[in-house]
Amino acid sequence: MSCDCEIEAQNDEQKKILIILLLINGSMFVLELVLGLLAESTALIADALDMLADAAVYTLSLYAVGRNEWHKVSAARISGFFQIVLGLGVLLEVVRRFISGSTPEPLFMIGLGVLALIANSICLALIAKHRDGEIHMRASWIFSRNDVIANLGVILAGVLVATTGSNLSDLLIGAVIAAVVVLGGRRILLEARSPGN
Repeated sequence: MSCDCEIEAQNDEQKKILIILLLINGSMFVLELVLGLLAESTALIADALDMLADAAVYTLSLYAVGRNEWHKVSAARISGFFQIVLGLGVLLEVVRRFISGSTPEPLFMIGLGVLALIANSICLALIAKHRDGEIHMRASWIFSRNDVIANLGVILAGVLVATTGSNLSDLLIGAVIAAVVVLGGRRILLEARSPGN
């Protein structure tokens, strides 16, 4: 008679990792949003909203741990839709700031971008071994990877704003981050539809 000790251990490990990821991303969302608004940086606000999306993804994945396949696929689908909605919201913010104009603070952008890059690199390292695992954990890995890309974009935008004095690089990179978020959500939706998740 076999016990489910291995499955329980795997579920416990997934829960621990997801709770750590949730705490990191939730904290970074608040910090980046507040400083992004103060710095008037579209790239920082986009990255903050991406952190919020990731926190939601980790919450949904946490809910799915230990549940049946339907719950895991449903969690991934909701995460994918949430990512897409947030990404489109950021694109609208880019358009609004392009029309109304804003001059972001590059030092805020660079400093916070570096801090977020460190936080997300930790998240990516923690979730990396689950990147080929169950669908809800793959979703978490995809969003963590996208965060690292977004952080590099924020740092680059800050450097470009500092050197050129123009907000166009901030708007452009904010739009690129939004596109990465939307594409990540789309990828998860496609994976959640395919058989053998």
